[in-house]
Amino acid sequence: MIEGLLGAVREIPAQVAPGAVGYPSLFLLVAFGALVPVVPTGAVVSGAAAVAFHRSPPALPLLLVFAVAALAAFLGDLLLYWLGQRGGRSRSGSRWLGRMRERAAPDRLAAARRKLDEHGVTVLVLSRLVPAGRIPVMVACLLSRMPVRQFVRGAAPACLVWTATYQMIGILGGSLFPEPWQGVAAAVGLTLLAGAVPQVWRRLRPARAPR
Repeated sequence: MIEGLLGAVREIPAQVAPGAVGYPSLFLLVAFGALVPVVPTGAVVSGAAAVAFHRSPPALPLLLVFAVAALAAFLGDLLLYWLGQRGGRSRSGSRWLGRMRERAAPDRLAAARRKLDEHGVTVLVLSRLVPAGRIPVMVACLLSRMPVRQFVRGAAPACLVWTATYQMIGILGGSLFPEPWQGVAAAVGLTLLAGAVPQVWRRLRPARAPR
C-alpha cells in the first residue's frame, strides 16, 4: 500500500508538469484561488516552480511559470475587487462584499484600514505575503472607495512580489532533491509551513498575554 502511494506521488510531476495542460491548469488554479481563497495558491506556484526547475533547460519553464502565475493572481485580484465594488453599489452584488467582510476579522480589518491610511497602496504588497492578509486589506480598500486605477497600482507589484517569493520557495525545494516529485513535496511543505507559523503564533499570543 505504501509503495503504491509513493508511486502515485512520483507520477504527480508528470501530470502537472508545465506544458500544454500544465500552464492553463496553473492559471486556473491561481485565478480561482484569488477569487475563492480556499486553494493554497502559494503551494501551487511553488510546486509548479519545483517541477520547472528540473526541466532542461529550466530558465524558460521558470519564466513561464512566473508570468502565468503573476497574471492569474493579478486578474483574480482585479476581478474580486470589481465584484466588491459592484457589491457596494447594488443589492445583487452585495453578496460578494458581504462574504469578503465575513472573511476579514474585525481587528484585522481595523488594522488594515489604519495601515492603508498611513501607507497607501503599498500595503497591498505586504498583504499578499502575509497569510490571510489579502482580504482584510482589499475590504479596507473597498470601504475607503479606492478607485480601480489606484488599486491596480498596488495590486500589480504585489502579485509580482508574491509570485517571485513562492517561486523561490519552489526553486529551493527543487534544488534540495534529485527527483521532481521530491522537490514538489519539499516546496509544498515549505509553503504550508511558512503559512502556518504566523497563524499559530497569533493564536498562541493571546493565550500567553494573560500570563
